[in-house]
Amino acid sequence: MTWFHTSVSGFTFTACFLLAASALRGVSTHGDDAAPDSFIGFDSVPDRVADGSVVRVRYRCSRPCRLAVEVVLSTLRKTDLVVFRRKWISSTPQTLRVQQVLLRLPPSVSHHRRLVHGSAADTQNVTLRARLDDLKGGSEIGSVAGIHKVQRVVRLSLWPGTAPAGCPSWSAQLAWLTSSDRLHQCPHETDVVDLLKFPLASTGERFGVVRRFRPFISGALERVRLHAVTEPSTAFSVWIYLLKWCQKKHCGIIHHVDKEHLFDSVLMQLSETGDIIIQARLTTGEDEAFRTHLMLPLWKWIRLDCYILDSKVLLNVTWDAKSHRFEYVFRNSIHFDDTDGYFVIGGGRYMQGFAGYFGPFKYYRLGTDEELDRAHVACQEMRTLAKAFLHQVAESRLLSPTDKAVCSYDPLRRRGQFDNREATCAQTWSVETQQKHATLFLFLQGVEEIIQRERLGVKRLGSVLFELTVGTIFLVEGKQIKIPSESMVLLQASSCFGNHRASLLLATIYLSGLGHPADQEKGHAYSLIGAAGDDRFALMHAGFKHTHGLDGFPQDMDVAYGYYSNVGSQSSIDRSRTHEHKQYTPHLIYLGDEDDLNSLTDESSDVFQYLQYQAERGDLESQRRLGTMLYWGQNGVSKDIASAVKWFERSAMQMKHPEAVYDYAILLMKGQGVRRNYTQGFQLLKKAAAMGSINALNGLGWYHGIVLKDHRNAAKYFEQAALNGSDDGMFNLGIYHLTGENPDKPWRNESAAFEQFLNASRFGHAAASVEAAWYLSTGSLRGVSQDVERAVTLLRNVCKWNGHLGFMMREALQAHLQGAWEEALVKYILAAETGLGLAQSNAAHLCEELGVGPDCRWRYLNHSILNSDSHPSTLLEIGDYYYSSAGTRGNSLSLAEQAVSMYSRAALAGSPQGMFNLAVLAQKGHVLPRSVLDFFSVSRGDGVEAVMEKILNRCAEIEDDEAVTPCAVALLGLQMGRAWRSVTQSRAQLLLAYAAIVSIFVLVVVVSLQGCLERSGGASAPRRRTPSVSQAELADDPGRAAGNPWLTVNERRRLSQAGDLAVTLSGACLTAFWTTLLYHLLRQSIPSTATQ
Repeated sequence: MTWFHTSVSGFTFTACFLLAASALRGVSTHGDDAAPDSFIGFDSVPDRVADGSVVRVRYRCSRPCRLAVEVVLSTLRKTDLVVFRRKWISSTPQTLRVQQVLLRLPPSVSHHRRLVHGSAADTQNVTLRARLDDLKGGSEIGSVAGIHKVQRVVRLSLWPGTAPAGCPSWSAQLAWLTSSDRLHQCPHETDVVDLLKFPLASTGERFGVVRRFRPFISGALERVRLHAVTEPSTAFSVWIYLLKWCQKKHCGIIHHVDKEHLFDSVLMQLSETGDIIIQARLTTGEDEAFRTHLMLPLWKWIRLDCYILDSKVLLNVTWDAKSHRFEYVFRNSIHFDDTDGYFVIGGGRYMQGFAGYFGPFKYYRLGTDEELDRAHVACQEMRTLAKAFLHQVAESRLLSPTDKAVCSYDPLRRRGQFDNREATCAQTWSVETQQKHATLFLFLQGVEEIIQRERLGVKRLGSVLFELTVGTIFLVEGKQIKIPSESMVLLQASSCFGNHRASLLLATIYLSGLGHPADQEKGHAYSLIGAAGDDRFALMHAGFKHTHGLDGFPQDMDVAYGYYSNVGSQSSIDRSRTHEHKQYTPHLIYLGDEDDLNSLTDESSDVFQYLQYQAERGDLESQRRLGTMLYWGQNGVSKDIASAVKWFERSAMQMKHPEAVYDYAILLMKGQGVRRNYTQGFQLLKKAAAMGSINALNGLGWYHGIVLKDHRNAAKYFEQAALNGSDDGMFNLGIYHLTGENPDKPWRNESAAFEQFLNASRFGHAAASVEAAWYLSTGSLRGVSQDVERAVTLLRNVCKWNGHLGFMMREALQAHLQGAWEEALVKYILAAETGLGLAQSNAAHLCEELGVGPDCRWRYLNHSILNSDSHPSTLLEIGDYYYSSAGTRGNSLSLAEQAVSMYSRAALAGSPQGMFNLAVLAQKGHVLPRSVLDFFSVSRGDGVEAVMEKILNRCAEIEDDEAVTPCAVALLGLQMGRAWRSVTQSRAQLLLAYAAIVSIFVLVVVVSLQGCLERSGGASAPRRRTPSVSQAELADDPGRAAGNPWLTVNERRRLSQAGDLAVTLSGACLTAFWTTLLYHLLRQSIPSTATQ
């Protein structure tokens, strides 16, 4: 038998074997599909698990089965802590059913109490689990199906905190009392209220902390409270620390505002002379007050204890261990209903506060913050020294180290100075003070010429100190940050002199331990000093810490609102001055993204030069774009108001674009960069409005209301602008509703005003957000419930666009581009401590690039993910960490679901990598959040492949079309796999598929064989030495004549023809198979059109 026959027989045997195997596989698959599997899944779950939540479970059993639903807590100490379990048996197989389960959680979980479950307060994740077990003979034979869903990570303190109606059982209390890590018990409702547990910085403005009180749940306590409304018996105590006396006639310490927005009992104020005034409302409806005539001291902690009994008020004022007692009897009983309205600590909408601090605000066991006191005492000494030094320089001449009027540090001369101090130390400060603050004094001597030339005051000196220190404070040695002790001293001096960016940096160093041993108490003190100094960054820092409960700050949304409302109000004013050089719109540049860095331009870049060239040629869009970049300082371009106005004017005078006309008209109205001209501005506004500018309608309303005092027409213009989507129009219309200045509607309508403020806040309007947040924080408007968390969210969205924060971000970016990475890190950290997510991501990136250890990097990565707008790269990095840790730790389920949460947030932010990761996790069986499934239009009935396809489709749409991307490749693989399964569902197509596989094998073998034959024939031709044969043998065997000793010419011809035939048939088979596969692939990728 020839070699050809042997090869054909082998191919035939292989094809038969493959066809038989595929037939058996098809039969077995068909048999498996005949019997449906057991199934269990969640039909609906709550967004937040709480006591009384309802879960709907959809299931189907192939035989009688037992089902269970569990609620499992994962804490920092333990995993899989089951706090709820519900079981039931289903005896109706092959039926799809839905079971509704009511979750009942123990009081230790649902009401913030730590009884037997001591670790519940540390809860990290809440997992819902459902399980299905087959039953045989009444006993379980194994778990055949299960599903779990981890809810969004929510602090336990955010769960419903309604107190339990009754006390725990005696046995539960006994087990709790005997546990080793028990906390303070709270078995009964109490009338003692902690208004403040953590010191509060007060700037002296109208931004305080709002507290509301609800009726008691206990019937006995509520009856006592109602009786005490007309016969009160109550007391409160507070510590205060005054930095300045009241700058107005009256400043609020605490005041009560009722539902009618009137002052109610009790009202405690500080007068401009340092006296305390207490006002109360009597049962007759009259108001009465008394004055203490006692000047309170500055720079001391003062305790105020106020006792109210029927018509009598007792006030004890204590400082330096000395008490002053005052007593006053009102003409009638005092009316005191603490559930009517709200209380304000410090300043509020109707009263200004004082500049200083509030200590603990409670009834009993009060204390003070000693670190704050020490810091302020040290500051007084430094300020005294600096003022004396500045005065000496200003009045006389430069003080050099050799000057006899200066106390020298030379130890050899030191004794002589002490012996004759009056003769050698003519300055006004003592030698002890000079020696105690030696670093500061040496610095002052080093900048004497600057002080004399620029006539620096103390506050300006603090700014110079900060600017000279901030660039060199971080020294990277090895893999650690080092801060020289001299830099810490100079930062403290800068803080004392009124530069509270230095206070914030000191707080950050002490709280984080970056380059200096951590000291939380000092960190808190400098945080409060910065906030009391009314610094925007320090206020945002304190608000951010209280919002999330970070670095030892208690989580308190009311306190956070007080800080954020201050910054929000400042941001509203700042936006009208954004054209100033110390303000920039925050430019969102992530240092780890090359595309972001490449998008930057400056005056020398090709992009800017081309834009300027187009503008010079008269291109209107280029003129507007150039004017905007120069006016706001966008894309790395420095501000140039004069040049910006020139381009705004040229674009407006073309009279082609309504917004171009409006922009220049507003500049004329405000006189920014150009001489104020109301007449020309008004004419341009009318033209812009006629051309369709919505903003021009608002501008016309402003002109009529402010300049012409025509409130009727102003309100009409504002209403037109608001109806067309102008946020300024909405806000201004809300103001008219609030003041009642519209002659057509001359009454106050707070509900309509709130609606307009809330609508404008959705567009990011700063002033509207401040107004809407006030109503949400107090809940004082009928129909608007108190929602402090939402109020804080509104204000945070305003604060992150503050122009001063943008200026700091710009300086940090410029330092990074210039190679001063240590300085860039300091400035990014200052911005990061305000809670700005992008600054936190950039700070973490620089910590990694500088190699300063993981603590710095992970601090700001963890802070960044607390923001709702975290950068996708940060979310992906945290998600990768969780997912990689899931396989090495015991709580792998919780870590994997946290990874899903991070990837989900990145995907919702538009990250293709986040979408790709979600598709991979979905393929591995992880349950994706409902919000993510809704985002990708996934229905409840979609399977895993449908979910993956919809996610990858969205991902491929937003990726680069010109490159082969991971999502596009994964999507093609998914569709190819589905097309392959479609092909193999038909027996004929299955045979075709395997025939195609055999054809590929045939093609490889035949082509290889033909190549061998050609090479062997070609190699034999040039040979000259052949075996010795006769001429007759050569004539009878043509094959041998050709030089091939084992194959004749005819055999080679037949073999070549058979090979060509095999290649032709294989090609036809492959063509048919690929046509069939392509048909199914197109059916999968092209959605069918629904017929009507």
